[in-house]
Amino acid sequence: MTPIVSKDSVVYFDQECYTALNTYLEKANHSKICILVDSNTHEHCLSLLMSKIEKEYNIEVIEIEPGEIHKNIETCTGVWNALSELGFDRKGLLINLGGGVVTDLGGFIACTYKRGISYINVPTSLLAMVDASVGGKTGVDLGNLKNMVGVISESEMVLVDTEYLETLPVNQMCSGFAEMLKHGLIQDQSYWKKLSDLSKLKFDDLSEMIYDSVVIKNKIVFEDPTEQNIRKYLNFGHTLGHAIESFYLTNPEKPVLLHGEAIAIGMIMEAFISVELLSLTSDELQNISEVILATFPKIDIDPKDHQDIMDLLIHDKKNEKGNIYFVLLNSIGDATFNCIVPDALIHKSFSYYAGL
Repeated sequence: MTPIVSKDSVVYFDQECYTALNTYLEKANHSKICILVDSNTHEHCLSLLMSKIEKEYNIEVIEIEPGEIHKNIETCTGVWNALSELGFDRKGLLINLGGGVVTDLGGFIACTYKRGISYINVPTSLLAMVDASVGGKTGVDLGNLKNMVGVISESEMVLVDTEYLETLPVNQMCSGFAEMLKHGLIQDQSYWKKLSDLSKLKFDDLSEMIYDSVVIKNKIVFEDPTEQNIRKYLNFGHTLGHAIESFYLTNPEKPVLLHGEAIAIGMIMEAFISVELLSLTSDELQNISEVILATFPKIDIDPKDHQDIMDLLIHDKKNEKGNIYFVLLNSIGDATFNCIVPDALIHKSFSYYAGL
């Protein structure tokens, strides 16, 4: 597959990943290399990566705990201290081997340690391959508020090897699939239709679908790297989805929701709002709802929690001057950003989802 070039980075695929990595490591001559893993990728993915590095380098490994709950400044502090104790200087390289938590957090650590060291993302989850590792967004959560602290700065390269997905649980695969569906909804109706019929899709098709998703996201990010306008399209489903995810994350009596599971709910609800405010048709809404619910389990959201979830919307990063902005759909494949939605309609969207 042809590498995908962004403003400051390149995304390589499958075996081309390691040719590019070895060429880079030989030329860059980093003083030290550290691979950041969580306990899962340490066990299941590190040996594969290490087997692909052709020459001997001074490589250290730092392990963090897995899961969104550990994507915080406390974890960053631990890694910063570890890098310092290992004698990392500004010529060091951090390789982030993991899902979205590792790539988001690792990127932020690299961008801030000694005012910035080089880093490479090696995403190991479907979600990270199509979303978290591409576009230069790094960051950590602030309490229950998603990605509130971070910077936009691209990695040296991104290495997308679908072999890492072979040990991924089904729910984690589905979590990434939500972002792929989103890419079709906001930008490419034919891609949406291709993804909609899961019965015809095989694992062998996955590399091509991941590639198509990265192309869609990269095109948007290339035109608007700092999210001043069209990059906001990528937040479809995320205004309500992030609020739902945050609420469930910090309420231990609630089930744990993966990112994609929460975004799937957000996409259905925001599609409903799109019918009410824009030109998305009822037939398109039905299609969106059926496709998403064919992959993602329906979540019973207690009506008494609706207002608490809505109260979290004020912290959405798209907001300006006290206004809560949504990304909505004119039709499948055509999105609009900076839409203001009345509270009554948000409540109505909860009812629509509950009634499916």
